[in-house]
Amino acid sequence: MVTMATPEAPVPLTALSRWYLYAIHGYFCEVMFTATWEFVVNCNWKFPGVTSVWALFIYGTCILIVERMYLKLRGSCPVLLRCIIYTLWTYLWEFGTGLLLRQFDACPWDYSEFRYNFMGLITAEYAVPWFCASFIVERLVIRKTLRLRFHKGPEDGWSDCRSDAGGGGGAGVGAFVEGRRRERGRGMGTNANGYLKVD
Repeated sequence: MVTMATPEAPVPLTALSRWYLYAIHGYFCEVMFTATWEFVVNCNWKFPGVTSVWALFIYGTCILIVERMYLKLRGSCPVLLRCIIYTLWTYLWEFGTGLLLRQFDACPWDYSEFRYNFMGLITAEYAVPWFCASFIVERLVIRKTLRLRFHKGPEDGWSDCRSDAGGGGGAGVGAFVEGRRRERGRGMGTNANGYLKVD
């Protein structure tokens, strides 16, 4: 005998889940940026990328707020203007978090060697990189993350059926295939580890 699990509609990721993805994205990008900078400036083939654990909180929170800006502005502002707003916000957030961390001698960056820096916490030389990063964050990170869905199904995230102790293996396989067919019909056939990307 085969019993079918009741299908449930996929649900969006929670704010905490999205914050986690944004934090990891920012952390990774900073490591890659510093590694590339070290190679370009010093031709260091070891590509040593550096960052701080503080970057997880800083990037995760910053991008989560940019996400809210995107949702508010996408219908009224063109993308270039939105990216300028994101860049200004990034400067404000970088200055604020850096100033706070500096009170505890914990600020991991110092732009004092840059010509157009302000208090060593922000620098105008990074305007173009921050603008480009803002564009990438909106178009490739935020928009894709908002489309992710969590499928509240069986633990493995794939099967849509359960077989009791008396069920036959053939029936279980047949029910599994039928469950997958129904999921594809609902546009839910591309899940991996419980996460769905929907159009």
